[in-house]
Amino acid sequence: MTKLFGKYTDATDCQEYLTLKFSPHQFSIKDRWRNNGLSADFLADYWTTFFPAKDPSSLRKQAHVKNALSYIANELLENTMKFHCEKSEKPISITLYLFPDKLLFYVTNCAELSVLHRFQDYITMLLAGDLEQLYLGQLEANAKDDTHSTSRMGYLTMMHDYEAELGWKFEPSPEHPEQQQVTTMVLLPI
Repeated sequence: MTKLFGKYTDATDCQEYLTLKFSPHQFSIKDRWRNNGLSADFLADYWTTFFPAKDPSSLRKQAHVKNALSYIANELLENTMKFHCEKSEKPISITLYLFPDKLLFYVTNCAELSVLHRFQDYITMLLAGDLEQLYLGQLEANAKDDTHSTSRMGYLTMMHDYEAELGWKFEPSPEHPEQQQVTTMVLLPI
C-alpha cells in the first residue's frame, strides 16, 4: 500500500523539467558520492538561466534560487544515495519542475524496509514538531555530538531557511518485498 507523508503532490501540467538518473550498475552509488555536489551545482546553474539577469531584483532572485537549488539538490542526492538499497537494480533519479511561482524537486530511490521504519518515524516527528524548536534543538545536539555521525539538518534547513514544503511517497516493490520505492518531494517557492 502506498503511504504519503507531508505535503506530497505529483507534478502535473508542467512542460519545463529536467531529470538526472544515476544507474547502480557499473559503479556503486556509494562510489558516486563525491559527484553529488557537481550534479547539484549543474542543476542550479541550469535552472537559474530561466531567471533573466537584466534587472537588479532578478539578479537577487537568481542568486537566491541558485543557492537554494544547489543546497537542496545536494542534500536530496546525498540522502538518497546514502540510504539506497545496494541490491536494487533501479536507478536513483532527481527531477526538477519549473512553475511560475515554484520549483518542485522529486528524488526517487529504493530503500530497505529496516531503514524505512526509522525514516518514517523521523518524518512523523519532523512534520508534527515546532520547526524552530526542532531546528535549534538539532543544532545544539550536533554541537554536543563528538562523533558527528549524523547531522539531521538537511530537511530542517530546507524548511527553516528556504521555506520549502516537503512530502514523501512510499510505494511497495512487488518484485522485492523487502524494499520500497521512496520519493521525496520538495516544493521551493520562488
